Amino acid sequence: MPYDPTKEQREHDLTMHVFTISAGLVGVCLTAIGLLRIFTAHTKITTIADELLAADAVVFMVCCSLSFWSFKTENPSRRRILRRLIDTLFMVALAFMVVVCSLIAYAVI
Repeated sequence: MPYDPTKEQREHDLTMHVFTISAGLVGVCLTAIGLLRIFTAHTKITTIADELLAADAVVFMVCCSLSFWSFKTENPSRRRILRRLIDTLFMVALAFMVVVCSLIAYAVI
C-alpha cells in the first residue's frame, strides 16, 4: 500500500478531533455524575446511570490516551491499528452514552 500524505494528514486530523472530544466528554460524564448524585439525594429515585457514566468516562479516557499514543508513535502500522481501535472505542462510548442518557430520561419522567 503506497504512502499517501493527504490520507495520513486526514487521519491525523480526525484522531486529533477524537482526542479533544474524548477529553471533553470525560468532563461531561463527570459533571453528569455529580448532577445525578444531587438529584438522587433530593428524590427517592435511584439509578445505575452514575456507575454507567463512570465506566463511560473511563472508555473516553482510554480513547484520549490512545489518541495521544498514536501521535507519538512513529511506526505507521502501529499508528493505523491504534486509530482503528480509537475509532471503534469512541463510537462504542458514544453509543453507550446515548443508552445511559435514555436511562436517565426514563428515570426522571
